[in-house]
Amino acid sequence: MSFPSIRSIVDKYGLLPDKKYTKKYGQNFLFDETITARIATFARLPKDARVLEIGPGPGGLTRALLDQSPERLIAIEYDPLCIKALSYIKDAYANFQLIEGDALNIELASLMLDAPQKPIHIVANLPYNIGTELLIRWLHQLPFIGSMTLMFQKEVAERIASNPSSGEYGRLSIITQILCTVEHGFDLPPHAFTPAPKIESSVIHLHPKPDSHKYLPLLPTLEQITQAVFHQRRKQIKGPLKVIFGDDTLAMLEKVGATGDQRPENLTPDQYLQLAILKHG
Repeated sequence: MSFPSIRSIVDKYGLLPDKKYTKKYGQNFLFDETITARIATFARLPKDARVLEIGPGPGGLTRALLDQSPERLIAIEYDPLCIKALSYIKDAYANFQLIEGDALNIELASLMLDAPQKPIHIVANLPYNIGTELLIRWLHQLPFIGSMTLMFQKEVAERIASNPSSGEYGRLSIITQILCTVEHGFDLPPHAFTPAPKIESSVIHLHPKPDSHKYLPLLPTLEQITQAVFHQRRKQIKGPLKVIFGDDTLAMLEKVGATGDQRPENLTPDQYLQLAILKHG
């Protein structure tokens, strides 16, 4: 289907009128259809997938996702000007559903009432200011998710995918990697966007592990443990863990193959998982 260019849509509806506006809504648009097509292809959506996009803006990635012939594409947009601009897609595609609202307030279960057994595949160029918060919320709702293909600022993507003993490794790495396999796709320079941000961006693919549902009850405990130790990441791990395990701290660490003089970044995601299991009982 032939549509006007994304740049012309942006100009027509005045989506980039000033810097204050773009900062408020976190708008950094992709005009290059080659890039949006690459993101949609990297998502590897199954046939007749139910797809969720956050912040479609003028519809660049939206078009690429619709080219994948999803059963339904649900887009959540907060910006009233973008809502108006997206009317050209809404009028053309019966399988496109546009919801005006804040993605932070949307429960995934509410998007599945007519097909509760069909997982949602999330594909999104996430607003930088809420990307991490959205990911954590979605990890808590993982049974509803088939996959996540997400664009973050590069430093956040590196934290998600980082290995133990690296400077980027931390809470986000551990919790995400316990629940999902993480695949790095590609990086995008600032000039790929309009307006150009001051940072690079990265696209990653997250796929829930087969046994991830078993560990969801442990998430609050995992968050408690990782918060305690990474809040004091320069200290030996036995100190901050004593608040959680008391006099049993060294014994608990020994059970997971760790020692009290290690630093928080030296333990693997699986060791943190085992600590949470021990704490959870």
